[in-house]
Formats: sequence, C-alpha cells, structure tokens
Amino acid sequence: MTASSRSHGDELAIVIVTYSPGETLDRNLDSIRAATERPVRVVLADNGSTDGEPERAAETRSEVEFLPTGANLGYGGGANRGVAALGAEYGWVVISNADVEWAPGALDELLAAAERWPRGGAFGPLINEPDGTVYPSARLLPSLGRGAGHAVFGRIWPGNPWTRAYRQSEAVVEERTAGWLSGSCLLLRREAFDGIDGFDPRYFMYFEDVDLGDRLARKGWLNVFVPSARITHIGGHATSSAPAKMLVEHHRSAYRYLADRHRGAVWAPLRLALRAALAVRARLEVRARGK
Repeated sequence: MTASSRSHGDELAIVIVTYSPGETLDRNLDSIRAATERPVRVVLADNGSTDGEPERAAETRSEVEFLPTGANLGYGGGANRGVAALGAEYGWVVISNADVEWAPGALDELLAAAERWPRGGAFGPLINEPDGTVYPSARLLPSLGRGAGHAVFGRIWPGNPWTRAYRQSEAVVEERTAGWLSGSCLLLRREAFDGIDGFDPRYFMYFEDVDLGDRLARKGWLNVFVPSARITHIGGHATSSAPAKMLVEHHRSAYRYLADRHRGAVWAPLRLALRAALAVRARLEVRARGK
C-alpha cells in the first residue's frame, strides 16, 4: 500500500462511534482481527455511553482507545472527533457503527480496492442484514424528483420507479462508483475526508453519509462500492421500531440536505412546500408507528 497523500502516512485506524453499544461492540472488535492482516488502531469516539462497554473494551484490549466526545454529538460529529484525534501517520480511516461485524478479509478487500481506485475517497462494503439479505448501501444521490417520489410512494408502493432508481435496486452487484455509500461502515482516504472537513455536524443523525458522498464528489473524489468486502450490520437498518424522535430527525435531515442544494429566492416556494410535505409525512409515520 502506498501512502495516501504527501501529508498523510499509510497507517490504518478505525473510528467506532459508540453510544451504549452493549454486547455488539465485542463482536465488532473480535471480527476486526480476521478482517485485515495489518495492525489497526481503534478509537471509540463515545457520545455518552452509560453501559460501561466502551471503557471496558479499552481497558482489556491494547489496540483500543476510549475517547469521550464530551456530549452526544451525533454520528457525524462523533466520527469527526475520533478522526481529529489521529496523527498524520494515519492515512486510512474506517468510520463504523458499533453494531457491525466484519467478514474475514473484508477490510483488506477495501484497502485493495483503494489501490485500484486512486481517486477513490470513500469505499463501502456490501452490507448484509442479520437475516442475510443485502442492504442497498450504494445509492444515487437524492434529486428532488427521486426524493419526492421515494418519500411519497416508498411505503405504499415499494417497487415504484423513484425508489428503485434511488436505491439502485436493479444495479448489478459489482465494484462500481455510487452517489453515496452507507455511513455504517466506510473506509476513507484521510486526504479526501480532511479536504472536505469531514462530516457536516449539522446532521445529528441520518443523511450525514449522503451529504458526505455528495461533497466528496464535488471535490473530484469517487465513492466506490466494493461488494467483495462484506460486513453484517448486526442491529439491522430497519426503522420499524424507531422512536418518534428519530423519525422526526430523519425528515429534518432530508429537508436540510435538499434545501442546502436549492438555495436562493427562486427556490423559496419549493423549499416551503418540501418542508410542509416532509412534516406531514413525519407526523403520519409517527402516528402509524404508534398504533
């Protein structure tokens, strides 16, 4: 592996954002051993855990460091804090959820892909759900058309063309570029990540990965899907049991993403309509989950 840039070395680190992760953290850390042949430094960017698991992991594993962020900064904010704690020798950084389990060799597969894609800024593995199904983790960026169609029809007509296009449902499972990659597990070229100042901390939860993928692309970097690298998201991506607060946060983040990209007076009526539509949809989903 060559150095990722003139200003960064070739060392590898993993930043895991934790918030009372429970037993899933040990499964994640155990799986890293077989995921790569390289030495890895692991930083637990902790957003205020109360279960003691991150502290215990750092005390019992020499490669693991506990880094309290001082508050619940959200996923992107916690990840930024973890990366900022790394020296310049770390040119490759994985950002990951705590409830991720690596398949053997998966991290080395991502690093090998980085060699094949010198303009790759982010590399995402194939993500399996706990039941073995594949989660659509490499998607197109949400345009107004795709976003509106997916938002309106996604639940009542799952096979609608807007949702299929957004999720790349009919794309061949092969190594390819994507608009954005799931933030639950990403290998990032440090030069690219630092060059866009990391995640936008305004996104407390949801859409921080969509925004990251878009901003990387605007700087000339590629988001690369690497299905030869596999992980399992132990907790799954299902939102059927998501509390009302998280549903509201999801819709708030969706509005922020689209509004940021349609600024100015000419787009004001559209932003107003979009905000109203997303607010109504959020209320309907909260009501439906409460039944």
